[in-house]
Amino acid sequence: MKTIQELEVFMTEPSQALVEDIRKLDGDLMIVGVGGKMGPTLAKMAKRANDKAGVSKKVYGVSRFSTPDLRNELNAFGIHTISADLLKEEDLQALPQVKNIIFMAGNKFGTVGNEHFTWAMNAYLPGRFAEKFPESRIVSFSTGNVYPLTDVIKSHCAEDQPVNPIGEYAQSCLGRERVLTYFSHKNDTPMLFFRLNYAIDLRYGVLLEVARQVYNGQPIDLTMGNVNVIWQGDANEYAIRSLLHTDSPPKILNVTGPETISVRWLAEAFAKHFKKEAVFVNEEQPTALLNDASQAHKLFGYPKVTMQQMIEMTADWVEKDGYTYNKPTHFQERQGAF
Repeated sequence: MKTIQELEVFMTEPSQALVEDIRKLDGDLMIVGVGGKMGPTLAKMAKRANDKAGVSKKVYGVSRFSTPDLRNELNAFGIHTISADLLKEEDLQALPQVKNIIFMAGNKFGTVGNEHFTWAMNAYLPGRFAEKFPESRIVSFSTGNVYPLTDVIKSHCAEDQPVNPIGEYAQSCLGRERVLTYFSHKNDTPMLFFRLNYAIDLRYGVLLEVARQVYNGQPIDLTMGNVNVIWQGDANEYAIRSLLHTDSPPKILNVTGPETISVRWLAEAFAKHFKKEAVFVNEEQPTALLNDASQAHKLFGYPKVTMQQMIEMTADWVEKDGYTYNKPTHFQERQGAF
């Protein structure tokens, strides 16, 4: 892939399984927080699946839309955009009643020093939102950060692992889940908590960061020596299909790839591709943020895009100096300070 357009066409191609699931859903779909890194391609995938299924469901995209470019792009794609600051009550109440909701609104980076805003976005707003939509199905994005660091060799965190979030970002995400759970019990609202880590796009993500460090001769920090990743297109498909698996009380679903990836191995794979030497600092710790997503794989199948494909595509993108968001994941962070 050489262009963003080619990347997005590839990333938003709906599978036949997604098309069939879209046919099963009654009602329109609203993506809240569509302006984030994953939202635009998720919305486009949903619209393409609708078209391929021959159904007339509307796809709404809600965001502040601080610049008009993305809103114009989504409108041109056939997505019904709504500009809203959902911390403003009048904007929240003006949203249309929609049967199916993917709730992606939240805050992560910039939490340190601005903790109050992160808690408002991640815990207060979801409660207000759940009050507004008691009759909807809600898939709420969460994070694997709610789990503790786990032994790399002995075990990974499945959905029944007791949570132990480190840092205020992760704590506020658990707050989101707890508040939504309250309203699910109160109103019998079917929900699913989508505990994701880490989605990969050629424009951002763990693989891009490691590849660029190798390509530029920068040292790779091995303190967080192992990671899980999943192609963003696969994660987006899982999110849409999760609407058919919401429940009350909420279902919890870990979402990531099947492999435990060694950061050292990953860097050396990029070094081999670039014909360069990988430089490392620090040593791998015995624990890392690692999740077991076998439940998601049972529901939806293994991700279609393999680790080797992601490595090759990312390496080519870096060599061609492809566009990036310049938004680090901070996957190396072990103290939860984002």
